[in-house]
Amino acid sequence: MTVTDNAAPTMPAEAARLAAGFDTARLLADLDAVRTHQWKLQRYFGDGVGAQTEVDWRILPLRSPGGDSSRTDPGGPGSADCADTEWLARTPYLRQVLASVPAPLRAVRLMALGPGAVSDVHNDTKYGPAWGVARLHVPITTHHDATLVLDGVTHRWQPGEFWFGDFSRMHKVENTGAQSRVHMVVDCLVVPELAKVFPAEWQDYLAHGEVLFNRPETPFTGDPGRLARRFEVPPPFADWEEDGLFPDTPERVPAEITVTPDGVELRVAPDQSFPLVHVDDAEFRFAGWSQERTLQLLDGPRPRVALRTRTGRTVRELIVNSDPVHAS
Repeated sequence: MTVTDNAAPTMPAEAARLAAGFDTARLLADLDAVRTHQWKLQRYFGDGVGAQTEVDWRILPLRSPGGDSSRTDPGGPGSADCADTEWLARTPYLRQVLASVPAPLRAVRLMALGPGAVSDVHNDTKYGPAWGVARLHVPITTHHDATLVLDGVTHRWQPGEFWFGDFSRMHKVENTGAQSRVHMVVDCLVVPELAKVFPAEWQDYLAHGEVLFNRPETPFTGDPGRLARRFEVPPPFADWEEDGLFPDTPERVPAEITVTPDGVELRVAPDQSFPLVHVDDAEFRFAGWSQERTLQLLDGPRPRVALRTRTGRTVRELIVNSDPVHAS
């Protein structure tokens, strides 16, 4: 089943300068405090952590999956939820900046684009409000020859400014100058409070457009034993890059929800596993991701599981039968 709204307003532009500004001198002081460390090359996240980039694009993670200081990728479904790394403790003003962001934080990275570095034209899969995720930038040091081309528009964001960009669109970064360009890149979940920092011309889109707002999350307080069950899922449900294929896919593979001292986990044959985070009413999202993809346990004479994916205001749902797994 698919529920959608076709009359929604569109995103006003590819980027927006946000209603905040930061002290450039204090940003630079925090940057200097961590520059003596050798930053690692960026890695991407696809079906797990990918290969490192071939251009001089180096990362220092301030928040990362599980708080792992070696992770330069932004994470994604199936990884741990993000936590502070050791580096954030050394950057007190950056902590203050992050505390002012009115949204739950995911990965936060200092990203240094070296002299002569030019990225490929690419897009960041599902990094946009339609999937409940926003990518924000705080430039720290830059110059005229360091540019971002986002959806065909050239940007030169300045130190101390605060920007949103829709990086699900095609883009590239380029630095033809002699000095590195460093931004703090903040990934966060889209919630209604985040709209407050966007300009007036964005408010109609944020209120009525194809935006997925993440709901407040609550701890699961029921009997953990009722969560363990087996069922079958279409393979695309476990592929976070797919959009809308899974309800119409006839193929099924075995899946199981398990409960351990470490938490709740979805296992999908042959070898995928996804830690789960409770949202509300026995509905869980994938750890490391937004509520774009959830499953909800439905009780009744025949226990079932509701599989859901979301894009903006569109919800795709498939309900499958399940069998309880009793502890031995």
